[in-house]
Amino acid sequence: MRTSRRAFLNFALSAVPLPALLRAASAESYPTRPVRIIVATSAGGATDIAARIIAQWLTERLGQTFFVENRPGGGNNIGTEVAVRAPPDGYTLFMANTVNAINTTLYDNLGYNFATDMLPVVILMRSPLVMQVHPSVAARTVPEFIALAKANAGRINMGSGGIGATGYVSGELFQMMAGVKMTHVPYRGEALALTDLIAGQVQVVFASIGSSIGYIRAGQVRPLAVTTVARADALPDVPPLGDFLPGYEAGTWNGLCAPKNTPTEIIEMLNKEINTALADAKIQARFADLGAPVIGGSAAAFGRIIAEDTAKWARVIHASGARAR
Repeated sequence: MRTSRRAFLNFALSAVPLPALLRAASAESYPTRPVRIIVATSAGGATDIAARIIAQWLTERLGQTFFVENRPGGGNNIGTEVAVRAPPDGYTLFMANTVNAINTTLYDNLGYNFATDMLPVVILMRSPLVMQVHPSVAARTVPEFIALAKANAGRINMGSGGIGATGYVSGELFQMMAGVKMTHVPYRGEALALTDLIAGQVQVVFASIGSSIGYIRAGQVRPLAVTTVARADALPDVPPLGDFLPGYEAGTWNGLCAPKNTPTEIIEMLNKEINTALADAKIQARFADLGAPVIGGSAAAFGRIIAEDTAKWARVIHASGARAR
């Protein structure tokens, strides 16, 4: 009886492909060494901070160091390509953001295809932008601003963090849906655009809550609307743009991805651990400080968000004629 049982087990194991056994063993022991999370932006921004929050959580939970490696430049493309080319073993992860979906259409000759070369793990947060104007602008509501822009076609300056930035495409979507034409003034980052908005060099900027909230509270800029379909907790008195332009929705998201062919078992384990983190009240409070409520959910749900945003921003970019310079 013992001999036949051993023979059966040997037969059963031999029927399982070796790569599958190796993947299962790898996922069961993962991680056995430090894991890097590549961030394609500079330190200190929302994407970087989100990555560091999750890296700390995973380090404490999994007993190995998860660390952030900033690889900024090229409109997010330098760091993204480093992540794409990394071995698909779970030891290089990538903190993606909305710009990755935008760049798919904005750049003609990327060395990778974000949608197929990266696997979604989990979305962390999704936050609105704020449509805000200089206090001298004679519009206190979105309908008043639209009327003003129509009466002054091309004479209202819209600042942004540059062609391809989330604030830029959000502003372009607003122009398309409102039927107005403004003059775009690109900057090297939304912080510089907000500085010139405060100085009155531009009249309107679409920018993140995290970057804008201090100026709004100080009365240096006037918020007209948030760009998500619901009101933002950080600005409960500011209405959604969709209240005035039905169907309008824009925002920024951040989520963890991994190179394609990363073992499914590792993706699933990371998804489970990070969803546990996002259910923790202390982690939620840290994300709230960024003006970004946590989301979480399945890897497949995050994949759908990436696909939907890629298609939406492709339509806006094609309509605007924008191209990366």
